[in-house]
Amino acid sequence: MQFTSEQRLDNGVLEREFTLGEIPGTLWTPESAAPVPLILMAHNNGLPKREPRLVARARQTAGYGYAVATIDAAGCGDRLRSAADEQARAELRRAMQAGEPVDEIFESFVGPLVEKVVPEWRTALDALLALPEIGGPVGYSGWTAVGIRLAVVEPRIEAAGFFAGGYVPHAQREEARQVTIPLLFLLQWDDEGNPRQRSLDLFDAFGSKEKTMHANLGGHAGTPWFEVEEGDRFFGRHLK
Repeated sequence: MQFTSEQRLDNGVLEREFTLGEIPGTLWTPESAAPVPLILMAHNNGLPKREPRLVARARQTAGYGYAVATIDAAGCGDRLRSAADEQARAELRRAMQAGEPVDEIFESFVGPLVEKVVPEWRTALDALLALPEIGGPVGYSGWTAVGIRLAVVEPRIEAAGFFAGGYVPHAQREEARQVTIPLLFLLQWDDEGNPRQRSLDLFDAFGSKEKTMHANLGGHAGTPWFEVEEGDRFFGRHLK
């Protein structure tokens, strides 16, 4: 892991850009004399690691006393995308503009994207836990499809907060029954791109004995800011 830039934010959090082979990422760490827990923060469906809502959440969460990391994994952000991915995205835009069904198109590129993204998140996790300022345990916050797969294959993740708004491929919907870590599931009740019943069914499928759903009125990008504070309380119970 090579750090390429850094800046100290007003709340004392150190924000650093890094590269790990071909993987670019950002790490936020609080001022602390002891190693701190780590939260992996993933964005939805290929958005960049500098997406403003994610950066704002990461900075606030680091201020609560966590190391927070995000990456542009394969097919995300500025990383190169395959011709098949670009074609699927173009077809998705066309179908959405025409008001046509889009589930089959989402399945065609989100499923393969999860398969490529998860190994790179695990590589990043190895490198992050080797840093002296990070001591674990590890949490996950963000894209549900990736989070489900990580929770199943990565035993170092001890709690997760999932955003229900991103498309979850059929394979991950089946894997949800294998997820047993504590969960906080955030649902926007009026999400125009994600059928409410599908999210409710997914929540029901999770195998966790401790799982909580917070449902708020509003559309896809309308998750209230106070849910960041609720996330701190949730992760505080399981990571601190």
